[in-house]
Parts: sequence; C-alpha cells; structure tokens
Amino acid sequence: MPPLPPALQPHPDRLFPPDPGVRAIARRLYEAVRELPILSPHGHVDPRVLLDDLPFSDPASLLITPDHYVTRLLHASGVPLEELGVGAGPQPQAQARAVWRRLCANWAVFRATPVRYWFESELAEIFGVTERPSAENADRLYDRISERLRDDEFRPRALFRRFGIEVLATTDDPCDDLSAHSALAADPAWTGRVIPTFRPDRYLEAGRSGWAEAVALLGETTGIDTGTHRGYVRALEERRRYFIAHGAVSADHSHLDVRTEPLPLSEAERIHRAALAGGASEAQTTALRRHMLLEMARMSCEDGLVMTLHPAVRRDHHGPTAARFGPDTGHDIPVRAEFTEALRPLLERYGTHPNLHLVLFTLDETVFSREIAPLAGFYPSVYAGAPWWFLDAPDAIRRYRRAVTETAGFSRTSGFIDDTRAFCSIPARHDMSRRLDCGVLAELVAEHRLDEDEAVETAVELVSVNPRKAFRL
Repeated sequence: MPPLPPALQPHPDRLFPPDPGVRAIARRLYEAVRELPILSPHGHVDPRVLLDDLPFSDPASLLITPDHYVTRLLHASGVPLEELGVGAGPQPQAQARAVWRRLCANWAVFRATPVRYWFESELAEIFGVTERPSAENADRLYDRISERLRDDEFRPRALFRRFGIEVLATTDDPCDDLSAHSALAADPAWTGRVIPTFRPDRYLEAGRSGWAEAVALLGETTGIDTGTHRGYVRALEERRRYFIAHGAVSADHSHLDVRTEPLPLSEAERIHRAALAGGASEAQTTALRRHMLLEMARMSCEDGLVMTLHPAVRRDHHGPTAARFGPDTGHDIPVRAEFTEALRPLLERYGTHPNLHLVLFTLDETVFSREIAPLAGFYPSVYAGAPWWFLDAPDAIRRYRRAVTETAGFSRTSGFIDDTRAFCSIPARHDMSRRLDCGVLAELVAEHRLDEDEAVETAVELVSVNPRKAFRL
C-alpha cells in the first residue's frame, strides 16, 4: 500500500505563543473574537463578482492568478508570469489546470510565508482539502475544488455570508460610475455592505504618462473645465461628493512619499497648464502632487472622507514586466519612508481638525516606533495603520504591536486591513491577525502588565471598535 500523502490540517493553536501557560490565555482571548464579523475597510475585490454572483470558473483564477503575493514568489522561483495566467483574462480549463499544477509542484517555496498560512486555511477550511499540495496530487486537488465551485454554497454571495463579512470596501477610480455598487445596494436579495473607496492617485501624478488624459476624463465626467487648476480641484471635490453619496467612507492615497507642501495658487495654476501641455519638469510635477496631497487633506476636513496614506513603494520596478503584464503584477518594491517632516505642513493646518481622520500605513518598519506611533500618540486625527502588504505577516505584525503600543496604545491603531484581490483569502488573513493580537495580549497578561478582562476587551476592540472608529464605519 502506498504511503498516505502528508496531511494539511491547520493546527488549532497555530500562531499562539509556545509557552503552555501563555498559550492557554491566548486561546481564551481568541474565543472572544474568532466568530466576530469581518470589517474590511481596504481591499481590491471587484464588486461585480458579488453583483453577478456567478460561480467561480476554476481554482487557479480564484486562488492564484489574482493574488500577486502568490505569483511573485512563483516568478522568483523561475515560473514565468504568462504560465500563471497573469494579464491573460479568462483562461481555458486546460490552461487553468496547468497553472494549478505549477503552484502544487512549487509548494515548498511558500514555506514559513504568510501565503502558505492563508493557503492552508483556505484549502482546509473552505474546500475541505486535507492533503498538502504536490505535483503528484495536483490534478486530484484541482478536481475536488472544481467540483465544490459548482455548488451554490460556493458562489460569491454565499461565501460572503459564510465568511462573516459585515463590510467590504473596494478600491475605485474617481471617474467610475459606481454602477455595480448602486445595483448591489438596490438588490432586495442582497443584504451585505460593499462600499467604494476614492483612489485618485493617477489624477494627482502630473508627471506620469496618461495624466492629461485622466484630467480630461475628469472634466468629461463632471462637466467642469479641468483645463484650469481651479476647475480640476472643483472636479475632484465633486467626484468625492459622488462617492460619499454611494457609501464611500475613505479616500486612499499611495505615492512615492507623503510630503505635503503648499504652492501659491498662481504657481499651481502655472504648473497645471504646463503639465497638460507636456512642458512641466519632474520637479514641478512632484511639487504639484505634494500640493494636491495637502489639498486632499483639506477636502477630507470638509467632506469627512477618511484619508489613508500608504507611501514608499517603487511601483512597477521591472519596466519590461509592467509593459507586458500591466500594474499590480508583483514587482512593486518598498523604499525608505519619512513621515515626521513630510506631514508637518498637513498636520500644522489640519492635525487637530475634528473632521480629519488620517490613517498612516508603511512598508518601512523603522518608522513604526520612530515616527508613526509618536504622531498617533499626539494628534487626535492620526491612526497607526495596520501592517500592510509585505508586513502583513506573523513576525511583522508582532513587531508592529510592540513598536506602536508603548507610545500610542491600542486605541490609536486602525484595526486590520486585508488589502487583497484574492476573495477567499479574506477570512484567513483576518483570522491570522486575530490570533497574533491575542498572542501579544496573552503575553502582557502573563507578564502582569494587563488583567485578562482588559485583554479580552482590547481583543474585541481591535476587531470591532477600532476599524469602525478609524474608518467611520
């Protein structure tokens, strides 16, 4: 008889501290939060998936192709992106099966990564897969998951309910008509809450290719002359109001830095016109973007949209890959970040404004304790954003809690955000965060720095109170 394949069954105590006494405390804390609803105030799931509620076509397009966390590591291990379906649109079943085989044959590359943790949780807890993926069982696992995907209980809306998602935020272009959100809200059979997020990056980067076309589209959408800087600003204000009317609670920004330096209106107007004509220098377009980030803060004070910043990423680091496969294909690479001086002009003006909520994320761990926690520990408008992207991992999340808590406490943190395009990974990511926070709290209890009833209350607040407060949910 051949040996049984290695089992894939997530351990009930996974991610808890190894000390038996501390682990027992963590278990008790986790029981208080494990079934609480998921609040996802920042993500990238397409709302049309839930509107159309069509069965997912295959395991690869659901679990692999849309998830750049997965594809980038496979690419680094020698698997070409085209063999993973990246940028290819819908795939024939034969190609989807080939993508799945690639994942299973390279399962070892994910050892000790958060991707491995998410995948194990998804496979076991959603699809009942109890074998560790390998080249030998790839087809069997593919067939089993495909069979499940044909059942109504595995359609998008059914999974949304099963995952316990209370709020799901999408990320949307300012000129999007938000018709999918409107149709969902009007559907009497739909009881979930899916809200748009205003993401104006490409409209603020006057130095990037396509900016002039984006500004023209903004004018067409609003009926406002965006050939002037004043009209361009009014058009952005108008689109923010449109998003708010469709349920938006936040505006999301990601630029190379977060410097916020004002320009005289005459200079902003001059650069705006020069950029539309293709005659602005890099220094000028950067200055205009920094001025506009300050303008976005002003708008948030006026209209109440939460302002989230996650800077310091070199987008599309590998030009040939970006040209062939487009953005968000796994080669955005972090750079060093600076917040204290960069945000001072913004915080001098608006840091104590009662209507501003400013959530600061980073990929540079050195600024958690040095800059973000002290800012959140003074300014009532500032929240320390959860570990994001490359830091959305067990050890980094623990480091975040230890770096931020002593200066800003727990209440000045944002609550977890999953930042994912991979729909089925949402519950696994949130569960990971809950387990890790319970572990950190359990250690504080064991060290007699926190009473257990306080730890339970804090664990619940991190899941249910903090994100509602920071993101005005």
